Parts: sequence; structure tokens; C-alpha cells
Amino acid sequence: MIAELESERLKLQDRLDAQKSANERNRMGQFATPTVLAEEILRCAKALLGEEESVRFVDPAIGTGSFYSAFLNVFPNACIDRAVGYEVDPHYGDPAAMLWNRTGLDMRLEDFTQAKVPGPLGKFNLLVCNPPYVRHHHMTSEWKKQLQERTLAASGTEINGLAGLYCYFLGLSHAWMSKGGLAGWLIPSEFMDVNYGRAVKRYLLDKVTLLHIHRFDPNDMQFSDALVSSAVVWLRNEIPLTEHKVRFTYGGTLERPALDRLVPSDVLQRDSKWTRYPKEKNHIVSNGPVLGDIFRIKRGLVTGNNGYFILTDQEIAQRELPMKAFRPILPSPRYLPVDEIQGDRKGNPLLERRLFLLDPPWNEDEIMEHYPSLWAYLEEGRVQGINDRYICRHRKLWYTQEIRPPAPFVCTYLGRSDSKSGRPFRFILNNSKATAANVYLMLYPKESFRCALQDNSVLKRQVWKMLNKISPQTMLGEGRVYGGGLHKLEPKELGNVSAKAVAKLFD
Repeated sequence: MIAELESERLKLQDRLDAQKSANERNRMGQFATPTVLAEEILRCAKALLGEEESVRFVDPAIGTGSFYSAFLNVFPNACIDRAVGYEVDPHYGDPAAMLWNRTGLDMRLEDFTQAKVPGPLGKFNLLVCNPPYVRHHHMTSEWKKQLQERTLAASGTEINGLAGLYCYFLGLSHAWMSKGGLAGWLIPSEFMDVNYGRAVKRYLLDKVTLLHIHRFDPNDMQFSDALVSSAVVWLRNEIPLTEHKVRFTYGGTLERPALDRLVPSDVLQRDSKWTRYPKEKNHIVSNGPVLGDIFRIKRGLVTGNNGYFILTDQEIAQRELPMKAFRPILPSPRYLPVDEIQGDRKGNPLLERRLFLLDPPWNEDEIMEHYPSLWAYLEEGRVQGINDRYICRHRKLWYTQEIRPPAPFVCTYLGRSDSKSGRPFRFILNNSKATAANVYLMLYPKESFRCALQDNSVLKRQVWKMLNKISPQTMLGEGRVYGGGLHKLEPKELGNVSAKAVAKLFD
């Protein structure tokens, strides 16, 4: 019977997904759990739960019921006390309620984050959930404030405003769990590295006993329509013992991981990057110089609309725009075949693809009086609504850019671990006067190092070569990873990379 219902559920899931656009599902964070993975998670739940007389199951974001189906398939009917599922979207909730109406599921078509917390006798000893992956920018300030207040009351956890909805689900559910109850969460692994994940990690280490985190290989995406690397987090609702160790696994499957290691909780308390485990046994914080000691590291500038503000020299000539209104800018990494950029006598990059950034030094009256072709181009931008875009409308003059002078060294912001070069990130030696957009990190030498590098092309080249000798593992260990093996480095993360070899060049 369960197999037949699961077959019907899969057909239902496909039909309901097809009735929504990818953008709609993305905004609501609706990514269904694959059947094989759901059943594997419930088998692990059964092993961790132990010999319970009866199981009280809840899924706070049940969707069409992938976890509930697996629950019925794994747990004997005699062990099941009750099962409750919450679903906020009637598009999925109503058909799912009809599908499971004869199985004893208490299907509640309401928002779990607003639902009334059960009393002591109504709490659950098994919670399994794939919460909606709604990014913070899809959430209103009022909604976040309500969630933050409710989460603080439920678990004592203060969630950062940049956190996704799944973080609130995790904290809110604390009040629904019985003492000693088990919870399994299928969530994005990004919480393990990002700043907003600190509150989640403190909750996992201080408020409950964190049992096990399995991180899937990011090249093996669990959700084909979501660029996210997934993790399964197991916790028990009890205060952790001293000298507690957390099981970290990676790759393979949840039941047969490729890597397996126990990591002391005190190590996790000190470390801001959990995705380095289980590959590393015990991360040792470098006591030597790091890149942040040598460079001020900034993200490249955000134009507001690259297609409008960045033009080729041919486009500038065709429109008869004044070259004085532009400054050179590097093309994106995919269009940059070399790692060393030379400049012509004006400082423009000697590249086949020559790009220039619109950044006029004049006010509108001056442009209208002296540069009619540029004024006409700005009028085109207004017609297109570019001046009303978020970045542009928050500038003093909507068409001027933030200050990002050319940097002698730039590093790519995104990269893949399986790149042909074996290096997910590239350091580029910039001998031109070109600035860079936010697909790069810009490294400006701090005062004493800048003086040493000034007019010293030999030392500059040595620094560049040494930067590119930093091992990929070191770089990846400080960054973060997304589905499909996409890695990202923020300025502070790049600044934490060890720079002993680079620093020795200045001795």
C-alpha cells in the first residue's frame, strides 16, 4: 500500500511542480526531497531513535509528504503513536491531505512558524524536515522581526537578519520537541561557514546535543533545481555532555559516507568554518601572517547594471561619447585568458576585449551643456528605469560609481574545484589602470608593503607568483561551497588565508 501511495505522490509532485514557475518555487523555497534520500534519512532516524515504544512524528514543512511516506515505509505501524504535518501552501497541502487521508496523518494547512506550540504532552520525539529554502531578501523586515522574536522565545537563539527561513524553522522547532527527542534536518550546508550561521551553530553546540552532520559532495547536488549544497543535521533535545564529540561525514551516502570523523565540540566552538570537517582532523589557526595583514581586500565595484554602464571602445566611438567619462575595467574572468595584464601608455589593458566603465566626473547641468551625446545616453538610461534601480538610486548621482582604484593584484571571487588548471581561484597581476567589478576581489597593499612594491616590478612579480602558489586546499578551507562544486571567497575569508611565504618576500 505504501509503495502505491508513494508512486501516486511522485506523480502528484511532478504535476504540482509543473503548475508553478521555477521563479515561484524559488521564492518560496520549494524543493522536494528525493524518495531515496528521504528513506535513507528515516532509516537513520530509526537507528538513532532506539527502541521507542511509540513514535510521535512531525514534519513542519511536509509538502506532498516525502518524509511521511518514508516514515510509514520504515517504521512498523505498531510503533506509530501519531503523525502531524504542516504545509503553508495549499497548492501542495490540499492534494497531499487527500492523498494521505486514510493513513492517519494529521495534516494541518497552516504556517508552522505561526502555529501554536503544543503543551508538554503534545510534544514530538521525532521531527524530520526539509524546511523551505527562502533567502533573506525574499523576506520582509516585518516578517523577519516576528520570526526573530518567536525564535528567541522558543530556543533562546537570536537569528541574524541575513539568515534564510530554514534557520528560523530550526530554532522554532525546539519548543516542539520532547525531552530527549530526535530531530533530523535536511538544510543548506552554508550555515556551517557564513556569518549568519553563527547563531545556528551556537544553538547546536549549547542548547542541544549535536549528534551528526553529513555533508553531501557539492558536485552531487541533491536538488537539481537549486544551486545549494546540502547537509543532514541530527540533534537530540538534551544538554550535551562535557567532552562531547560530533560525528562529521562527507560524500557518498548518509549510510555509507566517503569520509567519517569524530570532532570534539570544543574544536567546533573555536572554529568558524565547519565544512573543513571531516577532511581535517583538527584545524590549527595560523599564528603567522595572513593575507589580511599585508593587503586591504575589497570586493570589486557593483555598477547597478553592467550592460548599461560597461561599454566596449567600439560602442563608445559609435555613440560619440566622451572618453573622459569612462575608465578602464577588467572583463569577467571567463573573458580573461591571461593572468598578467599589461597596459598601454594610457594605462588601458592590452586585451582583445577592452571594456570601459561609465563614471562621469560632471553633474547633470555640466553634461547637458557640454556633452549632448552623453546626456542623450543618460536619458536612455532613465527611460529604461536604470536610475531607479536599488544601487543607482542610493547614489548621490545615479550614474557615478563607487571608488575602486586599480589594484596591483586581483583574485577571482568564484571558482570550481574541478577547473582545468586545478586552481579554483586565480590571482591576476594587474599592470594596467583598470578597476574591477564585483566578480573579483581587489588586493591593495597596506602602507609599508605598498612602499616596498612601488617602482619594484621584480618584487611585484614575486608576490604575484607566491600568491598563485597558495594551495587550493588552503583557499577552499577558508571559503564556502555551493551546489555543483561552486566555491566562493569573501574579502575577510581571503584575508584569513596564510601568507607566510608572501610575507618573507618583504623581509
